[in-house]
Amino acid sequence: MIDLTGKTAVIFGLANKRSIAWGIAQKLHQAGATLVLCYQNERMRLEAEGLIAELPGAAGFQCDLSNDNEIEALFATLKDKYAKLDIVVHAVAYAPAHELHGDFLDTSREGFRIAMDVSVYTLIAVAHAAAPLMSAGGSILTLSFFAAEKVVPHYNVMALAKSALESAVRYLSYSLGARGIRVNAISAGPIKTLAARGVGDLSEMMHTHAERAPLKRNVDQIEVGGAALYLSSDLASAVTGEVHYVDCGYNVMGY
Repeated sequence: MIDLTGKTAVIFGLANKRSIAWGIAQKLHQAGATLVLCYQNERMRLEAEGLIAELPGAAGFQCDLSNDNEIEALFATLKDKYAKLDIVVHAVAYAPAHELHGDFLDTSREGFRIAMDVSVYTLIAVAHAAAPLMSAGGSILTLSFFAAEKVVPHYNVMALAKSALESAVRYLSYSLGARGIRVNAISAGPIKTLAARGVGDLSEMMHTHAERAPLKRNVDQIEVGGAALYLSSDLASAVTGEVHYVDCGYNVMGY
């Protein structure tokens, strides 16, 4: 049994019950971690607060990671309230919906900029803000997808963002390793999250994954949460800079 009692975890990207962030939050909470759950804006506040109320002792804060001022204000508040952090989960990604349909060749400059800023730079920004509070070391996690290395039709510019995100994980692991801070990514199989619903032919993608994966099914949020729990714990004390697959084995298949 993994025990995270006395550890404080900050999770970014809570939107609704379908969020991978929610699956991770449930597993970390079950292990005894003190949770801080962050949602993007006022529009998402009501549903997020309803979920946070289901986890006794958890606190909620609004923070749009595309805004440096909001990041700075949040971490100042966290420093005052918690003094130190142990676990940071970055479950944030976005590209304009029209970029996730049609031909990759039609990717716009603005769509590319937004995808890279929200899906990749925000991890760097969060790591930079969190590192001074992770005085005893700890774990930073983010979420990737198999499209980072193989072509997934319609994933388009988001695939490039995931490739860059995985590279950022490796560079951050090097930058933060001397402080005892580990940085890893979980590459989950397709899940019907709020963000994933914007991807063209998501249902076909999920059907194909379930058909071809060795386990003959798709993954769910709680299973991703289990992997996050392991990577957040001392059981993974020598694991950093890695991409850990939680996709029912789909990535090992050649066809």
